[in-house]
Amino acid sequence: MALIENRRIEMTAGAHPPFDAELESALDAAPAYFTTLEPDSIAEFRVATTRPPSLDELIAGRPVDLTDHTVIGHSGGEIVVTVWRRRGHERVAGGGVYLIHGGGMIGGSRWSVAPMLIEWVLEYGAVAAAVDYRLAPDFPDPVPVEDCYAGLEWFAGRAEVFGFDPQRLLIGGPSAGGGLSLGTTLLARDRGKPMPAAMLLMWPMLDDRNETVSAQQIDGVGIWDRTSNETGWTALLGDRRGTADVSIYAAPARATDLKGLPPAYIEAGSAEVFRDEAVALASRIWKAGGDAELHIWAGGFHGFQTMVPSAAVSRAAVQTRESWVRRVLAP
Repeated sequence: MALIENRRIEMTAGAHPPFDAELESALDAAPAYFTTLEPDSIAEFRVATTRPPSLDELIAGRPVDLTDHTVIGHSGGEIVVTVWRRRGHERVAGGGVYLIHGGGMIGGSRWSVAPMLIEWVLEYGAVAAAVDYRLAPDFPDPVPVEDCYAGLEWFAGRAEVFGFDPQRLLIGGPSAGGGLSLGTTLLARDRGKPMPAAMLLMWPMLDDRNETVSAQQIDGVGIWDRTSNETGWTALLGDRRGTADVSIYAAPARATDLKGLPPAYIEAGSAEVFRDEAVALASRIWKAGGDAELHIWAGGFHGFQTMVPSAAVSRAAVQTRESWVRRVLAP
């Protein structure tokens, strides 16, 4: 079997699905480390992906209030959870949203998911939260996923205070945030705690082994290639990456029991590292008798919807995702 696998990887290396024509031109303008991130560029990558926006520009005069809360995370460390609500919000029957940002486990911040949250707060009357978990390699596994779990437990436990129904709580995030969302939900399930009502897994980062066909194909091209993936996972796991000593909460692709999970929306591009692990996750959820909606967008590289929002495939992807979110959150 090993010989077959090695031969398969050799045959597919160097070939990858074509990028969508509208998307491909954006790759030339991206910094080199957005394609291939080496360990010595982590600091530069983090600076580029954690800059806070202007809150005035972010809110743009719309009736949204935000509050920052210091929450105790893993082993007593402090994390920040920002809560967004429509001004004057008093409802307790509406939905809640808890988003976890992306950034390959090593970058990003809660502000990157704020535009999405603001739209849902205004359109659906949801109460939304975003967590700033601590980042690898400074805070390796299990800190990030345990921080995210602590933030979720804190937010859900204050549903009455913030004015939302904890039985209608959506968890989700892009990239690393997608993987952490699934890891957090698995933690809740296995600890016998209330789980979210639905999971929004946008191009999720799930598998530290980096051995799928898509992980072999996306090498030196696109956004977040196989070297970047190795950099992110190694920062999180160190020498444990790729070994048997990795938990299902850190790398949810390793989970063999996916029973009892809430409905999931899973999306990825056809030309990104995470394509095959997204497909495998949906298949395993279906095998366990669960509910998953899977979309693989032709020609899409990692995060194409946010990098080139005007492209036809990006607009289709966002509209399809929003249709699912509406079914979860609409009054």
